[in-house]
Amino acid sequence: MEQLDHIQNLIYIIRGQRVMLDYDLARIYQVETGQLKRQVRRNIERFEGDDFMFEITHEELLRCQIGTSSWGGSRYGAFAFTELGVAMLSGVLNSKVAVDANRKIMRAFVCYRHLAEMPLAATYLELRKQIEDLRAEVNEILADQNEINELTRAQLDAISTVLSELQAPASCVPSRPIGFIRPTEEEDHEP
Repeated sequence: MEQLDHIQNLIYIIRGQRVMLDYDLARIYQVETGQLKRQVRRNIERFEGDDFMFEITHEELLRCQIGTSSWGGSRYGAFAFTELGVAMLSGVLNSKVAVDANRKIMRAFVCYRHLAEMPLAATYLELRKQIEDLRAEVNEILADQNEINELTRAQLDAISTVLSELQAPASCVPSRPIGFIRPTEEEDHEP
C-alpha cells in the first residue's frame, strides 16, 4: 500500500490530464531516463497522440516545480505519459522489473480514478450550493442593514438639526417683558 501511495504522489495533472513523467517512470522501472526515452523514440508509433504521451515545455516544468535542474530548468523536455501511454510502455520495456512496476502503476491510476469518482463530487456540489445559499443570505442581511443604517442616519440628522436650532442664540429682537409694566410718560405720548 505504501508503494501505491508513493506512485500516486508521482501522478500529476498537466494540460488537464493525469500523467507520470519520464524520469519518475525510469526510476520505478529501474532504467536510466535516457534509455526509456530511446525505447519510446524507437517505438514512437505506439505513442502517437496527446492521449498517450506528450513533451512538456520548460515553462510547464517550472510552473509545476518538478524536474528542474540546478540552473532552474530541465536540460531536455520531459515526456509526460498518460495512463494509456504507461500501459503502452509495458510493451516497450520487457524486463521483469518493468512488468511488475507497470502493474503497480496501473493500479495507482485506477485507484486515482476511483478517488475522483467517489461521492465527493456529489458532496462538493452540495457544499457549493450551501455556500451559494449562505452568500445570498448574507448579501440580503447586509442590504437590510444598509437600509437600517440609512434610516438611522436620516433620524440622527433630523435630531442634530433640531438640537442645533434649540441651541442657537436667541434672535436679536428684544423680547417683550413678561408681566404688567406701566408705560412711562414718554411711551404714552408716542403716536
